[in-house]
Amino acid sequence: MFGKQKVATLVAEFLGTGILTFMILSIQRSTIGVPFFVAAGAGLALAVATYALRETSGAHFNPALTIGLWTARKVTTVAALVYVVVQLLGGWAAYGLYTYLVKNSFQPIGGHYTTRVLIAEAVGTAVFTFCVTATVYRRFTRESAAAYAGVAYMTGIIIASPVSLGLLNPAVALGVRAWVWGTYVAGPVIGAVVGVNLYDLLFAAEGEATNVLTARTARPAPAAASRTTASRPAAKKKATRRK
Repeated sequence: MFGKQKVATLVAEFLGTGILTFMILSIQRSTIGVPFFVAAGAGLALAVATYALRETSGAHFNPALTIGLWTARKVTTVAALVYVVVQLLGGWAAYGLYTYLVKNSFQPIGGHYTTRVLIAEAVGTAVFTFCVTATVYRRFTRESAAAYAGVAYMTGIIIASPVSLGLLNPAVALGVRAWVWGTYVAGPVIGAVVGVNLYDLLFAAEGEATNVLTARTARPAPAAASRTTASRPAAKKKATRRK
């Protein structure tokens, strides 16, 4: 039912989301848990996970980004659904591992619905997903995409953090005990839908990526091989004439 590639794709999304959530948990609950350090740590974790896993799953690691790409018809419905489930499990598993290691559980920190928090999360996520979508459509190399995604996530968190926790990710919100539907779930989803579709509609060049479930850089065939292939018909024609 599931081949090796499909299993690897789901495990990649699980691991990437878990790494991201665990990093944010570790910094939030430490003595340096200020917004800038949370943003820097989250950006670094995303860059590392993206570099390691981008060619396997596309390195979404965020239900909001997956939903945004789905609304732009770049991810199928079944794939988007499975991705979201696995990402949420990754965030929850990171919380379970963290609380086991520190031998402590934590109270919810999401608070209650506030329009300002919703808007802050939406704006930060829109900036982040707009930039990440650009890396996929323009077929950035793995190294460039990882660095760019990390900086984009850090930027989005800093934009949102004056008002909110700056999570920009419902799976991370689940993992850090900030699962509030009206803010840390709806906000990132709304922002991702805006960010992805804004790039898709206005800035994507014609002929750019049509399927961004995985973001492998297209590799042209070697020149030597192309010449050899092209020369075969000519060689056959010459042989025929000689006969």
